Amino acid sequence: MKPQPTLTTERLILRPCVAEDADAIQRLVSNVEIARNTLNIPHPYPDGGAAQWIAKHAEAYEKSVDIVFAIVIRDTNELAGVIGIVPKPHNRGEIGYWVGVPYWGRGYATEATREVIRYAFEELGMNRVEAAHFARNPASGRVMQKAGMQHEGTHRQAIFKWDEYIDTEMYAILRREWPATN
Repeated sequence: MKPQPTLTTERLILRPCVAEDADAIQRLVSNVEIARNTLNIPHPYPDGGAAQWIAKHAEAYEKSVDIVFAIVIRDTNELAGVIGIVPKPHNRGEIGYWVGVPYWGRGYATEATREVIRYAFEELGMNRVEAAHFARNPASGRVMQKAGMQHEGTHRQAIFKWDEYIDTEMYAILRREWPATN
C-alpha cells in the first residue's frame, strides 16, 4: 500500500501525524472545550494518550479504517488540530475534526474539511461524505455548511456523554454536488 498522502491548501498542510506532534496534540486536547464537543476525547486527557493514539495511525491507514491528518498552519508550522475520515461501506466516509481553542474562528476547520472532502471524492472514489456535530456546538455545523454539506436532520439523544444524552446534527455532501459547491 502506498503511504498516506500529504494534502495542501492555501494556508494549511494536512499531513500524517508524527510522534513529534504528541506534545502539541496533548496540550490542545487537554482543554475541556475540545473534549466537551467531541465524541471520543476524554477529559482529563491521559498523559501519554496522544503518543499512544498517534502510534495507531499507520496501521489504521493501511487497513483503511481511519485516515488521520494533522492540521498544520503553513506559515508557522504550528499544529492547530486534527481531521480525519473514516471509510465506510457503500463508498461513503465520515469526517471528524477538532481545532485547538487558540485557533478557533480563523477558518482552519472549514479549509481542512473542504480539502478532505475533495480527497474523499477525487482520490478515494467515495460517493458520499458525512459528518455530525453535537447540537450544542453550532460552530461545527457552520463549518460543515461552509464546506458545502447539507443538513440532513437531527438524531435525538443519539450520544450519551458525561451523564447526559446529546442530540447530534447530521450533514452530508454527495460527489455530484461537490463541483457546484467549490
